[in-house]
Amino acid sequence: MAQKAKQIIAIGGGGFYRDPENLALERYALHQCGAANPRVCFMPTASGEPDHYVASFYAAFLKLGCRPSVLTFFKRTPDLRALLLNQDVIYVGGGNTKSLLALWRDWGVIEILREAWQSGVVLTGVSAGAICWFEQGLTDSFSDHLRALDGLGFLPGSCCPHYDGEAQRRPSLHKLLVSGEISAGVAIEDWTGVHFIGGDIYKVISAKRGARAYSLRVAHGSVQEVPLAAECLASD
Repeated sequence: MAQKAKQIIAIGGGGFYRDPENLALERYALHQCGAANPRVCFMPTASGEPDHYVASFYAAFLKLGCRPSVLTFFKRTPDLRALLLNQDVIYVGGGNTKSLLALWRDWGVIEILREAWQSGVVLTGVSAGAICWFEQGLTDSFSDHLRALDGLGFLPGSCCPHYDGEAQRRPSLHKLLVSGEISAGVAIEDWTGVHFIGGDIYKVISAKRGARAYSLRVAHGSVQEVPLAAECLASD
């Protein structure tokens, strides 16, 4: 049997919670696993697992012909390895990335997620659920200002979500890039996903026309921002 590809789809913002009628990015992620009736597990850890977020997940994903479930750390927690390795897709929600990573480390879930990824489970997520997979990310986990935060390192470089959706994202990222506090990487607008196979970008997709992502690096003391070609999944 051929080995499955290691896939991560990092979503900059938007998604089922923001617009339950626009599920193009979710549908795309489910399609990548190749299963007719995929098992998808939602991890709303970063937001503290609020009931309304969980309800929105079920309402959206039950429309998509899959078998949804939710992993909670604030109620009785199941056998993590058995649950996560039995999924086709794992979707990580938005919220506080620093708290997300701390909780995952304490529960020993990070190596399980790595094993799931290496075995072909599609990893995806929005905002904090995008940042977490990279070596670094630009996070608003702290109240004072946006900061660089070390992530899991499944993917190389850095990730900045909400690149068009929050006014301070772009200037903060550029400042940190020039100072060397954050490494080169990708900036992802809302309603946009960057699909990685292994450690390389395979495709950029968007659920709204005009939404896109960028590759950023510093050259000769200034930031070079290169738009990445995106395939629009929107039907209108």
